[in-house]
Amino acid sequence: MTDQRKLLRAIFDATVAAAHPDTILAAHLPPLPHGRVICLAAGKAAAAMAAAVERHYLDAVGLDPVRLAGLAATRYGHSVPTRRIRVIEAGHPVPDEAGLRSADASLTLASAATADDLLLVLLSGGGSANWIAPVNGVSIARKQQVTKALLRSGAPISDINTVRRHLSRIKGGRLARAASRAEIVTLAISDVPRDEPTVIASGPTVPDPTTLADARALLTKYRIVCDDAVSRALDDPANESCKPGDAAFSRARFEIIARPRTSLDVAARLAREAGFEVLDLGANLEGEARDVAAEHAKLALEARAGGRKLAILSGGELTVTVRGNGRGGPNQEYALSLAARLKDASGVSVLAADTDGADGGAGDASDPAGAVIDTSTFRAMRAFQLDPLAYLADNDATAFFAATGDLLLTGPTLTNVNDLRVVLVDAT
Repeated sequence: MTDQRKLLRAIFDATVAAAHPDTILAAHLPPLPHGRVICLAAGKAAAAMAAAVERHYLDAVGLDPVRLAGLAATRYGHSVPTRRIRVIEAGHPVPDEAGLRSADASLTLASAATADDLLLVLLSGGGSANWIAPVNGVSIARKQQVTKALLRSGAPISDINTVRRHLSRIKGGRLARAASRAEIVTLAISDVPRDEPTVIASGPTVPDPTTLADARALLTKYRIVCDDAVSRALDDPANESCKPGDAAFSRARFEIIARPRTSLDVAARLAREAGFEVLDLGANLEGEARDVAAEHAKLALEARAGGRKLAILSGGELTVTVRGNGRGGPNQEYALSLAARLKDASGVSVLAADTDGADGGAGDASDPAGAVIDTSTFRAMRAFQLDPLAYLADNDATAFFAATGDLLLTGPTLTNVNDLRVVLVDAT
């Protein structure tokens, strides 16, 4: 492993550690209520967050176990042992029947919360898929169809979740409405650009300013063809999300406990300590993965030509408009596009990965987190006569990097603060 590869992996690991529930959650947990603590969690960090809650309240505080109950819905392969909070593994990014069961059970627990209870809601990336509760008249199969079409359309997550909120009985503030008698505290690990609360897990406990009309307009914008049941649901005023001023939020508090910006700052610190000048492009980048890669390749080649030792850092969430039949995710497609543009540029290495440990893929815990590029990638391209543009045309980045041996395989990290992209240029 080259020194730059070691540094890239160290930067990735540090950004993940800075957002892990084991280290960040306990300091934000609220005092005990007079009644029960009902914990509802959703997302890729849900089980890890639930376990951290149990350690705090049961072990550190000494809460009677009978006063703690709840449910955590997480992606397959992301479970950890818990004592009082039940864990359900469910589909992601496409929801499934397990996600339906988890959402229904969560709504039931929320509805049973009294004025003396604390409803503790723990959210992380993936929660929108793990809690699937279609509105009346829309089957889970139809919700799956809409989700798949949106994911392939190139739409940013904010637009995807606007549609999701208006086809759900739990998103868009409806979980808060179900538990309106209780005190509600939501603690969230942000995985979205600009840390917008309505977008994190589709905002189940916060007011939603978007409307049914917005959702309909987005389906038109991305040319998503829906069946009559979905169209009727988006025309039905009963499916409007909860708005600011709704009584459901009178005892509700929302707090972000980890965000992409903080983790990107950790990456910048490590790069500087390694002697690199840092070009920080921000934690909120969006856009088509291959287009952003073209811009970053230009920056890297200019830095190389100028003899600079530069780290180009960015977060955010890129998208892929799927036209081919291959496998991959936005980070792998970004890396593949860079491989095509950098070719034999010595002194340049790249890591692009999702901090949750899975970049696109088939929804398996073993999916790659992303990919790494350096001079060994270019040697493999020549040795195996790999054409990155051909793989790019088929959206088949996973196959390309499997052939070069450059897939980043981390397994579930049990947190998620969005994507991390690091381009190291060492032309000194």
